[in-house]
Amino acid sequence: MDGSIPTSHNERAIKFRNDCSSKVEWIFMPLKSFQSLYAAADETTSPVAVAAAGGADATVIQALDLTRRRGWVRPILTGDPQQIREVARQIDVDLAGFEIIEEASDSAKAAVRSVRSGQARLLMKGQIATPSLMKAVLDKEDGLRTGKTICQVVLMEIEKDQRSFLMTDTGVTIQPTLEQKRQLIELIVDTAHRLGTESPRVALMSATEKVTPALPDTLETEQLVKLGNEGAFGNCLVQGPLSFDLAYASEAGQRKGISGEVTGAADAMVFPDLLSANLTVKGIMYTANCSFGGVLRGTTSPVVFMSRADSVETRINSLAYALHLLREGD
Repeated sequence: MDGSIPTSHNERAIKFRNDCSSKVEWIFMPLKSFQSLYAAADETTSPVAVAAAGGADATVIQALDLTRRRGWVRPILTGDPQQIREVARQIDVDLAGFEIIEEASDSAKAAVRSVRSGQARLLMKGQIATPSLMKAVLDKEDGLRTGKTICQVVLMEIEKDQRSFLMTDTGVTIQPTLEQKRQLIELIVDTAHRLGTESPRVALMSATEKVTPALPDTLETEQLVKLGNEGAFGNCLVQGPLSFDLAYASEAGQRKGISGEVTGAADAMVFPDLLSANLTVKGIMYTANCSFGGVLRGTTSPVVFMSRADSVETRINSLAYALHLLREGD
């Protein structure tokens, strides 16, 4: 999809139907592009049941309707049925192909329960606050815990540079410990592997390229790089600390005299805290010509997880991304 969103639902359907065939595959991206993720999802032989927490949302219903028509998903909406039907009526979507689970008081718990029971295979964040969703996901008895750190991993494509990369943790863990950072690296490396990159280049992000006590995160970075060199994270290259310019742009490394296999070529970026990660990802989302999607990793299955402010396009990107990770994990 090219980023422009038609106003009519019928126009959206036509646009979504034609997009994959109209784009040219980017040859410089080591990670699978959204175009290729769409094409893979089109080969789905049996639609995947997706439960949306907070289903009374126009963009959620439209994204699920478009992907249902394409054969990707079997939608399940949780929340207030009256509100869901009213939203669908306003955007002219027929809910005949949807299942509605009535749970006005706690739609997150109902959606998570449907995944836990096997009724659905994927959880999707809809019009619901992150703390409410995470409370249900993290429930010790009925949640989706695996014992690993749960994080959001965003897949970002920058069109003008024909670049793609992963970013974490952009949505959950506020101040990860050293052990949590180790797990973040493991999860983002696994995500990159599932997206087709055999040996991802992982940048450990900071405000500087030097280890200094003035920035305590760089001291932990030094330890994590050592672990990476010892093979603790599997097949990958780990370098850091690196500032964003050094992780992204080869000319920045040339000008600053910073070399390394990850410099200017990062496939994955692991940030020291939620503040830096969230500010960076949203800054790119709202100012660059880009496509993006997000999922939660560290859960029993990927969770389609983006902001309540996101568009239909982003929700569809995230669904394609999550469906691919689900297939690659089976």
